[in-house]
Amino acid sequence: MRPAFFLDRDGTVTREVGYVNHTSRLELLPRSAQAIRMARAGGYICVLVTNQAGVARGYFPESLIADVHQRLAQLLAARETRLDGIYYCPHHPSAGEPPYRSDCDCRKPRPGMLLAAARDLEIDMAASIMVGDKISDVQMGRNLGARGILVRTGYGRGEEEHQRQDWTTTPDHVAEDLLDAVTWVLEVDDPRRATGERP
Repeated sequence: MRPAFFLDRDGTVTREVGYVNHTSRLELLPRSAQAIRMARAGGYICVLVTNQAGVARGYFPESLIADVHQRLAQLLAARETRLDGIYYCPHHPSAGEPPYRSDCDCRKPRPGMLLAAARDLEIDMAASIMVGDKISDVQMGRNLGARGILVRTGYGRGEEEHQRQDWTTTPDHVAEDLLDAVTWVLEVDDPRRATGERP
């Protein structure tokens, strides 16, 4: 069993641009590749978990998600790192038509994607961390006993400043970006593990 960083995609690993309806709209945030390299060097696997309700809403076909994630893999490979797994939810509870119109178990903050990853990759959930730019990301991790970190990239800064009074859970940490989140975890868990790349 290994610990994992579960990573939201849009606004956490990549720039938040609204629906990514073409591969050209995908852009890594400046320090994301460095963060993933550091996490993997520290003994964590890195797993992307993302809601992609644009499929249910009819904004793009489900096949585009594979193309976008292939592009993401290329961008990371060019920076000498990679993800260990990618899980996505194409559903929405009230938009579109079946099978994509579905009150599923995989849409955040429900834990379906994390459960699938934990089963497939033999992940120690209690030692894992969910990182995202929305409080629903934090809640998703908490639902399975993982820690949760909110990043201020994407929607995160607005979530913290304008929605905090409505939060039903509190992040274990609020970080400026993914690299700060990874650095904080490595230093808290074992300062000796945070000897790799620095901001």
